[in-house]
Amino acid sequence: MRHTALLACVVLAALLLSGCGKRHIPTAPDTGARPQAPAQVPPGGAGPVPKGTFKPYTIAGRTYYPLSSADGYQETGLASWYGPTFHGKKTANGETYDMHAMTAAHKILPMNTYVRITRLDNGREVTLRVNDRGPFVGDRIVDLSRAGAEQLDMLGPGTARVRLEVVGVAGQQGPTLAQALEAETFYVQVGSFRVQENAERLVRQLRAAGYRQSRVQQAEISGATYWRVQAGAFQGMARATRAHAELAGRFASSFLIAD
Repeated sequence: MRHTALLACVVLAALLLSGCGKRHIPTAPDTGARPQAPAQVPPGGAGPVPKGTFKPYTIAGRTYYPLSSADGYQETGLASWYGPTFHGKKTANGETYDMHAMTAAHKILPMNTYVRITRLDNGREVTLRVNDRGPFVGDRIVDLSRAGAEQLDMLGPGTARVRLEVVGVAGQQGPTLAQALEAETFYVQVGSFRVQENAERLVRQLRAAGYRQSRVQQAEISGATYWRVQAGAFQGMARATRAHAELAGRFASSFLIAD
């Protein structure tokens, strides 16, 4: 797994401190787009997905929970690319990174997921296969191979705002994630406090504002106790992302979690 510059998060707090047993799912405010069933995509040389790549992992105090399925997943955010420094090294799924191949790194999508990346300011598109984890820099959502970045004309600037859409998974037959996401319960994490009274005060405000199932969750991190405030609850990803968009104006570092 690549360890580029590490980033120091209620699937939306000022910081995700590892361990609450929830999946962190990065999302963007709801744009009205809805999950799409993935197209059938040929394996393209991809092998079986290593079981170890589904395990939660922690980078710089932030824990990531890989999804078991990619069906219907999409997000909008900043893309970057990685090249010579990692060329020839092992990727998260055990392959050798080839910066000239059409691959990408993502924090939580299953290995061998095919994603369509659309650069929003010029409309260019490229389809890549996820075979690595990352990026772990700032608010970037995906790292492209050099070849992928070339297709989007982003080698020079290094980053670009993109829309990521899952279009298929090697060896997968039919959609599964869209249904699963709509069946799950989500919360938006809006804060993490060392003082319990501050957390309780905020959760009372959230409940009074209509988020009646908001809660405080205790977490022990490196011997210190934190109190996490999570607004909710929201049934299904679509409803959760709308709620996150509403809360993000007040809580800029909020993020979604699956219960």
